[in-house]
Amino acid sequence: MPSPLESILAARRVVIAVGAGGVGKTTTAAALAVAAAQRGKRVLCLTIDPARRLAESLGLERMATEAVRIDPARFTAAGVRPLEGSLTVMMLETKRTFDELIERYASSKEKARRILDNKIYGYVSTSLAGTQEYMAMEKLVAVKEDPAYDLVILDTPPTANALDFLDAPERLMEALDSAAMKYFVEAFQSTGKLSLNVLARSAAAVLRTIGKITGGSFLQDLAGFISELNELFGGFKQRAALVQRTLRAPDVTFVLVTSPSPMSIQEVLYFADRLEEHAMPRGAFVVNRFHVPPPFAAGASPGASAQAAPITEAAAGRAARERGVHLDDDAPARLVRAHADAVRLAALDALHVRVLGERARGAVPIVRVPELASDVYDVRLLSELADVLMRGGVA
Repeated sequence: MPSPLESILAARRVVIAVGAGGVGKTTTAAALAVAAAQRGKRVLCLTIDPARRLAESLGLERMATEAVRIDPARFTAAGVRPLEGSLTVMMLETKRTFDELIERYASSKEKARRILDNKIYGYVSTSLAGTQEYMAMEKLVAVKEDPAYDLVILDTPPTANALDFLDAPERLMEALDSAAMKYFVEAFQSTGKLSLNVLARSAAAVLRTIGKITGGSFLQDLAGFISELNELFGGFKQRAALVQRTLRAPDVTFVLVTSPSPMSIQEVLYFADRLEEHAMPRGAFVVNRFHVPPPFAAGASPGASAQAAPITEAAAGRAARERGVHLDDDAPARLVRAHADAVRLAALDALHVRVLGERARGAVPIVRVPELASDVYDVRLLSELADVLMRGGVA
């Protein structure tokens, strides 16, 4: 029977990895991409997280905004499972994606150029809150339809920002259709220049005050930008609706990545609740850095748990001697304390993950990934992590 993540990679067209910062979300997304490519899928791994770990794990100096296909020879040279499909990686560039939308929906090249050259557009397309998240969804919609790929894996920003893309389409439409936008359009379109005479008296007074602070050219640029953008409203509205339909499509799912820490679990549960509110599918939870109980104590039966048969100083010393390891006089005591700490950590992690399972409404599988000996920094380790994920983690 295939594991939960194997089933997801086999059946879905888009997998979106979300989670708090520092829980291994980017590495998990990369490992899922590797696993799918090793199993014959043509995979695109798209990231909007500026972290360099994804690039470093794949042997690249940096992520590019153009699609970069990973050389299969990297996997062969590392002595790991070869790529039966293909693996392509790309980093989102927010402004370029926004530029492409403007060029697509403007009625002429000249109007598109006026918007692209507008100073206000330069700010909106790079710095306005929520723009990056919305453009990530736009890019996702575009590459989802690309026949060059069987599977798209999106690595999102940490949860606090990733939440924004759920509401971004509606927020964009509200902004474009707001009363303030309509005021500007009315004031600009009659003469081609900003005319405060046609505005409501209160609005005109506010804008005159702003103009004294910022200068008239700012308002002129703003009015021009809004007026030109208003022409694109229908196209943006259709795209926003398409983005929302895409996120709810049956071939799209979310993988929620967390660590066993209570704060990370609370955050990922909040995100899971938001997905449920938006009728978006939760494919699986991945719990990274899960502490596995240490091996049974020396002298206990193999079926006994570490908690039921705690290690003793005598047993620790005997085990060391059997392995030819010389211990200092106080080493057995330190080993006993370390063993006890490991048992407690494993018990706490098991408790926290049990809470996750109880509070995550619905039958969402949980994949526990044991704490690794080192960070994932190369193709070999990334492939090993992919194998763990495909096996379903640890029990």
